[in-house]
Amino acid sequence: MPPHTATATGPAFAAALREPGPGLVVLDPVRATLLTELDALFTGLAELTAAAPVVGPPLLPAEGLARLDYFRNFPHLGVAAARFQDEALDALAAGGAVEDRPVRPTGYLLPSATCYGLLLSLAAQDIGTELRVTAVGRCFRNEDHYDGLRRLWGFHMREVLYLGSADGARAHLADSKVFVEELADRLGVPLSYRPANDPFYDKSGSRAKLMALDPVKYEFTAEDGTAIASVNRHRNFFGERLDITADGQTAHSSCTAFGVERWVHAMVLSHGSPEAALERVRAVRDGAVGGDDRTG
Repeated sequence: MPPHTATATGPAFAAALREPGPGLVVLDPVRATLLTELDALFTGLAELTAAAPVVGPPLLPAEGLARLDYFRNFPHLGVAAARFQDEALDALAAGGAVEDRPVRPTGYLLPSATCYGLLLSLAAQDIGTELRVTAVGRCFRNEDHYDGLRRLWGFHMREVLYLGSADGARAHLADSKVFVEELADRLGVPLSYRPANDPFYDKSGSRAKLMALDPVKYEFTAEDGTAIASVNRHRNFFGERLDITADGQTAHSSCTAFGVERWVHAMVLSHGSPEAALERVRAVRDGAVGGDDRTG
């Protein structure tokens, strides 16, 4: 048998990669490893809060999202799943062009956040005293523009979700804030903490106005303003809309979210190169670094 040739994994390999389209990227081996090892660090919050790992669904029912006012607030972000209509199949099978072939809706959308599928799966259930779960999912958003790893068509979102009492939901967010700030400090990523500016379709609508008066979502932003994590106070909204109860009472919920590709971006921004960023992540993983001690 012929000998195996060496596989390029260094700068030459990274330089050969091209975006398949706007908002679509292939991570080279260093960035891919950086993404995986960062996500492993994020699961430290799940370990801290005893959140059990689960795997969410790849699609979400439009009917379920409508119950959550998703289309009233974010109709412009949704990415719908569709099928080619029967009359298009013969032409496609014969090698015809894909463009303009008729499609029909399936009633499902690609997830735009990991927690939606987890929450919809708990509809009409009593969870007992409380429930803590974590999942990482591929999420999709129809943005008005795309920008490297800062803004993508599809990206990974790690979430740690709490359901139970109002006090428990607040405590989860307090613990999450401390965890994110301490982890970022060890990773050498300077953060700002501010109320989120969610992309509501109607900026003058009641939900957007309420968010401005009483923010329920706060973001952690990197040096260039990229939002890389958030803490989200749902109150009892999902409990009421989905009839989720905790010991017979409407459940309160809160969640913490990490945009994993955006953390890759922030790490490279802070340390100067993917290689230096990966070295820092591994030092944090191995307990060899603490505080703001940049390696890049």
